[in-house]
Amino acid sequence: MKIFIVAFITLSCCFGNLQAQKMNNEKLQKILVSVCDSVQGRLGYWQMKYGKANLMMITDEKHNRMRIITPIAQEKDLEDKHYKESLKANFHTALDVKYAISEGYMWSIFVHPLKELSADQVKDAIRQVYFAAATFGYTYSSTDLVFPGN
Repeated sequence: MKIFIVAFITLSCCFGNLQAQKMNNEKLQKILVSVCDSVQGRLGYWQMKYGKANLMMITDEKHNRMRIITPIAQEKDLEDKHYKESLKANFHTALDVKYAISEGYMWSIFVHPLKELSADQVKDAIRQVYFAAATFGYTYSSTDLVFPGN
């Protein structure tokens, strides 16, 4: 009986935490204001200043998606080595963010299901988007970690 009670309490706590962690636009707004230097926009579409970078966060609660992006350079200014190094970085050093080309720009981008995010993951994602952009052309990295490889 004691094992059953302990198991029930443990499972109740775990499931309670899962429910409490469902991310939404209101929670994101509070996180952004606490971490970024400035935040503008509306729920679901924000422009933020973080360090020296201008980041954007776009969400779609209906489809459970979110992305954080920042432009790095115009595509016309990139050299072949930038493409090759950013693709290698997507495998080894960009970790949770990726380098991507869209609408004539190279971007640093983090994409994730919205509801499953924790506050710490959002904060980490903002940092990684920032550092991937800041290190583009040098180490092409989003953190100090490097995934094993060549």
